[in-house]
Amino acid sequence: MTTRLNQIIAVEKGVKAKAQRSLTDTYHTIQKVGRFDGISRTYRPKDEDGDQLPAESTLVQLKADEILAEAGRNLTRLLDVTLTKDVANTEAKADVVVDGVVVLRNVPVTYLLFLEKQVTDIRTFITKLPTLDPSEQWHHDAATGVWATSVTQTTRTKKVPRNHVKAPATDKHPAQVEMYHEDVMAGTWSTVKFSGALPADRATELVERADALLAAIKFAREEANGIEVTDYHAGRAVFDYLLA
Repeated sequence: MTTRLNQIIAVEKGVKAKAQRSLTDTYHTIQKVGRFDGISRTYRPKDEDGDQLPAESTLVQLKADEILAEAGRNLTRLLDVTLTKDVANTEAKADVVVDGVVVLRNVPVTYLLFLEKQVTDIRTFITKLPTLDPSEQWHHDAATGVWATSVTQTTRTKKVPRNHVKAPATDKHPAQVEMYHEDVMAGTWSTVKFSGALPADRATELVERADALLAAIKFAREEANGIEVTDYHAGRAVFDYLLA
């Protein structure tokens, strides 16, 4: 079934509003940095009759890679609809090429203008994603699917009452005793930190890829030259490159 240009124009505004609303909601979500973090703590008393304390844990609620993928899914339809409209409006086309790799072929100049803004917004979005704390050493934990630190050991102390004899008892006076509290080791905490944030080098790579794509889009726009509507699909190709 042939799609008419006026049909594409009719749905474009609604698709754009939905995509922007979804991206804004996701952007607000990633501001809650604490939801990218997790922790697991277990306690072992020093002595068998020592205090028994329950384990503590907080699960990682958000993963940066999953949020990036969701943002890609939410914007894919918008990129596709707009491209279809722009192809019908003009014959000016050019390839988007990054380091010799053709990311998109025969893209109209009107779409290149739109795509440049979208990728600029995506780049800003990427720069706001949290990165792993550089003061920690991280490894990817296959069991949880997030990043984890090695186990660290910290001790727990408790105050134990002691008596200090200031003056011994005599036949006339009782002993003078002063009570004080001494900190003694009670047990050991074993702690592992978890995070769903991005490694710093991965975040840098994503920004560099966005910058390279933006440069290619600008070059293609300058190169491009201006009807029955054909449906085009560009969103997947864009995000396959950005999140490679």
